Amino acid sequence: MKEIKFVDVGEGITEGQIVKWLVKDKDNVKEDQAVAQVETDKAVVNVPAPIAGIIKIDMPEKSVLHLGNTLAHIGTQQEISTLESSGNIPKQEMQAGQTVNKGEKYLHEISENPEIESMEGKHEILAAPSVRKLARDMNVDLSKVKGTGPAGRILENDIRNFVGTSGTSPAAKPVSEKALPNFSGALEMQHAGEIERIPLSQTRRAIARNMEASATIPRAAHMDLVDASALYALVSKEKQEMEKDMSIKLTFMPFVIKAVIEALKENPNFNASYDSERLEIIKKNYYNIGIAAEAKDGLKVIVVKNADKKTIAALAKELQELRKKLDSNTITLDEMKDSTFTITNIGSLGGGFLSVPMINYPDVAILGIHLIRDWPIVENGEVKVGKILPISLAFDHRVVDGAEAVKFGNAFKKYIEDPEFLEMLG
Repeated sequence: MKEIKFVDVGEGITEGQIVKWLVKDKDNVKEDQAVAQVETDKAVVNVPAPIAGIIKIDMPEKSVLHLGNTLAHIGTQQEISTLESSGNIPKQEMQAGQTVNKGEKYLHEISENPEIESMEGKHEILAAPSVRKLARDMNVDLSKVKGTGPAGRILENDIRNFVGTSGTSPAAKPVSEKALPNFSGALEMQHAGEIERIPLSQTRRAIARNMEASATIPRAAHMDLVDASALYALVSKEKQEMEKDMSIKLTFMPFVIKAVIEALKENPNFNASYDSERLEIIKKNYYNIGIAAEAKDGLKVIVVKNADKKTIAALAKELQELRKKLDSNTITLDEMKDSTFTITNIGSLGGGFLSVPMINYPDVAILGIHLIRDWPIVENGEVKVGKILPISLAFDHRVVDGAEAVKFGNAFKKYIEDPEFLEMLG
C-alpha cells in the first residue's frame, strides 16, 4: 500500500489546497493516473497515483495541505479494508494555520526545509531565512513570536515589534516598521452586514508573501523616455505577415526582451540575485526573462527560458503559448520559476505613464514598459511627432548603483532606437 503525500515541488512551496478530486473514494485507479488537482502558490498541478489499486481518499476538497500531509492511500481491497478497520488513517490539518499533528511523518525531513521548524509538542514555525537571520541577530526566540503573515508566517516586522514590546531594545521603531493595524472588531460590529471577509486564495497568498519580500529590498528607480518610432514601424510592417504565414501574433515584447538581454550583457549586475546570508552577489550567465502577466486569480510571472538563444518569431510564439496556458490554468511550475530579470508591461493595459514596479524577488531588477504614445521630439533641429515609450527601471540598491541603472537604461534605449539592430532581429 502507498500513501499519496503533498511533497516538496520546489520554489519554497510549503502549502497547497485540494481544488478537485478527479476520482471517487474507493475507485480503481491506474499507475500515474491523475487523481487530484492541487493549487499551490504558483499553479494548479495534477497529483498522480504512485501505483495501481483502490484509492482511499483521506482529505476532502478545499483542504489546506502542508508538506508531508497524506491526501490518500492506494492499495488492494484487503489493504484498504484493514486500514479502515484499524482506524489508523491519520487526521490531517484542514485549515491554514492549524498545528501539525504530533508524530506526523514528513516525506522530507523538516531540517532540510529552511522555512519550517517543527518541535515536538510545539507549533510549526514558518519564517524565511532572512527573518531567521534577523531573529538571531536580535537574540529573539522565534517560538515566542506571533506571526502576522499568511498561515502564521513570521515577518521581519513581527521580530521588530516583539523586541519593542518585550523591552529588550531601547531603540524606538520608525513608523514604517510598525505592523499595520487590522480592521478593528468595533468597526466590524458597527458595519455588520455591510462588509464581507474573503479568504485569500493560494495565488493571492503567494502574491502577498512575494510583495512582503520585495518590500524589504532597498529599492531605487531610474526612468527615461525611449524613441520607439523604428520599433513601432517594424512591428506594424511585420505583424500581419507573421500572423498570416505562421499564425503568430507579433507584439513589441520579443524586441523588448532582446534589447533587455543586450543591456544585461553590458551590465551583468542586473542579471543577478543578492545573498543576504553570505553577503554575495550571484551573477547569472543565463538569461531567463520573466514577464509579469495578469491572470484570472491574480498576478503571475511567466518565464521565457534561455531567451538569448531564441529568434523573434520563437519568442513571439512562446509568449503566445504561455499566455494560452495561463488563461486555461494549465501552466506548469517550471514555466513560472527561475527568472533572472523581469519585465512588466503596464502599457498593455492601455494606461499609465510612469511607475515604480515591485522587484520580483529574488531578481535584482524589473523593467516597467508603458504605453507608446505620440510625442513631440526634436530631430535635426526640427520638431516632429514620434512614438515615445516611457520606461521605469526599479533596482536593488544593495547590488547596483544609480550610475549603473543609467548605463542599463542607455543601453536599452540604444538598441530599441537602432533600426539596423531591430531589422537584424526581425
